[in-house]
Amino acid sequence: MLSLKSIRLRLVEPSDAEFILKLRLDERYNNFLSKVDNDIESQRRWIINYKKDEADKRQFYFIIERQDGTPCGTVRIYDLKADSFCWGSWILNEHKTRYAAIESALLVYQYGFDFLGFRKCHFDVMKGNSKVADFHKKFGAIIVSEDNDNHYFEITKESVDKMAVKFKDLIG
Repeated sequence: MLSLKSIRLRLVEPSDAEFILKLRLDERYNNFLSKVDNDIESQRRWIINYKKDEADKRQFYFIIERQDGTPCGTVRIYDLKADSFCWGSWILNEHKTRYAAIESALLVYQYGFDFLGFRKCHFDVMKGNSKVADFHKKFGAIIVSEDNDNHYFEITKESVDKMAVKFKDLIG
């Protein structure tokens, strides 16, 4: 389990299916996510199948929790390449802490850079999702390409390390 001042990440379990489905179906949070069916059993099966990828170290799906154990979001690491990892499926709900976005991003980068050993990260942000794009730019991510729907970003471990120092006093 990864942890900072107000939140922690733990790997998803099939028992999280209801929480994840509720998040993904909530119109306040799903505007820039791929659509899912309102089917709890389908979500549970997806998690069970995902756990095989986790065991093979091909992807990692986390529940974001407050330190008191209240779930407040999800995030996923996937598309592992020779020198880079991708992250997404990032949702934070109304139970998030004040710095949950910063802390969860730093924990994802810690996992990808420090535990998995990657030197950079790649990800996409749908055009129109300016709040998330701006967040990543402030972290030091740069747009490396785009298509009709998405901006494609990269960020290095060095850029993230600089941000971690900047936020050290906020997140302990």
